[in-house]
Amino acid sequence: MKRRDFLHLTGMGIGAGILSQIPVLGKAIPLETPWHTVDVAKKKVMADIALDAARSKGATYTDVRIGRYLNQFVITREDKVQNVVNTESFGIGIRVLANGCWGFASTDDLTPDSIARTAALAVAIAKENSRLITTPVELAPQKGVGEVSWKAPIQRNAFDVPIKEKADLLLSVNDAALKGGANYIGSYLFLVNEQKYFASSDGSYIDQDIHRIWPTFDITKIDSATGKFERRAALSAPRGMGYEYLMPNEAEKIHGVTTLYRNRYDMLEDARQGAAQLAQKMKAKSVEPGKYDLVLDPSHLWLTIHESVGHPTELDRVLGYEANFAGTSFLTLDKWESKNFNFGSPIVNIKADKKQPGSLGAVGYDDEGVPTQEWDIIRDGKLVNYQAIRDQAHVIGLDHSQGCCYSQSWSDVQFQRMPNVSLQPGRQRLSPQDIIKNVERGIFIAGDGSFSIDQQRYNFQFGGQLFYEIKNGEIVGMLKDVAYQSNTQEFWNSCKAIADERDYRLGGSFFDGKGQPEQVSAVSHGSTTSRFNGVNVINTARKI
Repeated sequence: MKRRDFLHLTGMGIGAGILSQIPVLGKAIPLETPWHTVDVAKKKVMADIALDAARSKGATYTDVRIGRYLNQFVITREDKVQNVVNTESFGIGIRVLANGCWGFASTDDLTPDSIARTAALAVAIAKENSRLITTPVELAPQKGVGEVSWKAPIQRNAFDVPIKEKADLLLSVNDAALKGGANYIGSYLFLVNEQKYFASSDGSYIDQDIHRIWPTFDITKIDSATGKFERRAALSAPRGMGYEYLMPNEAEKIHGVTTLYRNRYDMLEDARQGAAQLAQKMKAKSVEPGKYDLVLDPSHLWLTIHESVGHPTELDRVLGYEANFAGTSFLTLDKWESKNFNFGSPIVNIKADKKQPGSLGAVGYDDEGVPTQEWDIIRDGKLVNYQAIRDQAHVIGLDHSQGCCYSQSWSDVQFQRMPNVSLQPGRQRLSPQDIIKNVERGIFIAGDGSFSIDQQRYNFQFGGQLFYEIKNGEIVGMLKDVAYQSNTQEFWNSCKAIADERDYRLGGSFFDGKGQPEQVSAVSHGSTTSRFNGVNVINTARKI
């Protein structure tokens, strides 16, 4: 984000805490701006100008990404709408191979002369970079797919929903929480529409229309006598869906400690329950440190999967490309080459998937024009694969990319990003209640909270939103000040029960950061309720 745009948007009233999570907003545009897509024929003309110009300057491979990125933010606090902001970013990014090396350039001036100059600049950068390399880039082959399109299978475009309808929903959520005893609440609705066009010298012309939605809130309750407070964030998961995500379907209701749905979200009910749970948190007893069996709800487990499985199996991290910023990985190539590295217990099966409907990572093609796919990362507890793109595939003996290359905008170069990475449901018929019945001394955890993990994604600590004590197979009351500590291999080997597919749900991150300069991407992680035996729990309120 440019500084002037940052100042403009903050001046319009977006809270600093929310803004800190939002990258590359683009430029603020009038609320009445139409959300139409750009004509595909016009984008093809621009792409061909770039392809021809790059080839004439000596590029041996070129890909072109034309992107229009739209965002909408509706932000409320108690009984007021604080802000509604629409933003737009529109431009072209051109990546080339010349003399065996990458070059990249971008522009938001979409005139023919500007596009040709940008392509020439990308080739010049590649040729200059090539003086420093010792090994030329090796691209996995990718056959061109011709002229194709992919659209997110949404039922109701959230951008077409009147602002008033969205604001009324958020204000009713706030009212429900305040009537339930909360003192403060902020509620938010974030919408994203990526209109992306990809063309390459391989012969692909791909038009995609991608939608994402994230409804969320943060509730606070204060004890006026002591001044102490408790907070509870929404248990929502951002999703690759339209406004239908906010229309709960009773047939999909999940019965448990909190009312959740498999593929929909009842924001009002979550706010009501959140306010009631804050009153319980006020009176909850502080946890006694020690070893517990943990029963982890998917609304919590997604983050542990993200940090301890998703990131350490990124091949660029394994190879050390992320070492300067976000660390490396303990899952080094020798562990994969052994074909017998014991990542987790035999019931642990984890897949990468860029196709799952409704997930944040679901697209038809990645940002290298590769059709998306799914593959095993952990099979029966063993490490069997990583996440690789076209210029990494040869490192692990693949003859193809796995289709997980992504850039956050037209102005940033694409690189390896995490696909959806999910723990597969258990193979035996098992409900969350069945899992709890077999726990003598344990804690049920729902919702994600603070976390810490080392630079190799090995030693970690995770908190949460809600904690319930389990005794002799029953939930007996709420706890607080809970966090658990483990290392990745020890934790996943302690996994002893996984609920079946009836409980499968997605969590995820709208803004997963990686790279230098940093980029963000949206990614989902699915799981069912799972049990981990003998995990070390600490009391976060006690001084060491």
